[in-house]
Amino acid sequence: MHIHKLEKIWLAIGIAMLALFLTVLGISTFAFGMAPPGGHHAIDPEKAQETAPFNSLGLKKLGDNSYEAVMLAFAFGYEPQTIEVPVGAKVKFTLTSTDVVHGFAIPRTNVNVMVIPGEVSHVTHTFDEPGEYLILCNEYCGIGHEIMQAKIVVKG
Repeated sequence: MHIHKLEKIWLAIGIAMLALFLTVLGISTFAFGMAPPGGHHAIDPEKAQETAPFNSLGLKKLGDNSYEAVMLAFAFGYEPQTIEVPVGAKVKFTLTSTDVVHGFAIPRTNVNVMVIPGEVSHVTHTFDEPGEYLILCNEYCGIGHEIMQAKIVVKG
């Protein structure tokens, strides 16, 4: 097979640019101290309901208008089903799944997290407007996926 001289030149330039890009990326990663997020927390998904904090599901008051909602995602549902907080409440959601990958999304907010079996996920949001907020699973989790929901009631 014969490759034209100009094709060889452009092929060499392309490979050199790729090597340069990967070298710069690798050096900058180490220079800036980039690393995956720390604080990785895993539990046994089969024993999630026996493991703290998931052995005590629900809303806990942490401070002045600050709460933690410990929730469990399972086949086509969340536990607890309803959470009530006052307007202006800052809620830290602590989540895990017992079976398959689920989603945890609250429309009209920036809350959107993947809930993986055995992995403990955290997301925080401040609810500034009263009303009902729907919690939806946005990861297909099986035949009853469309009925998987819970709600947050923000009282004024």
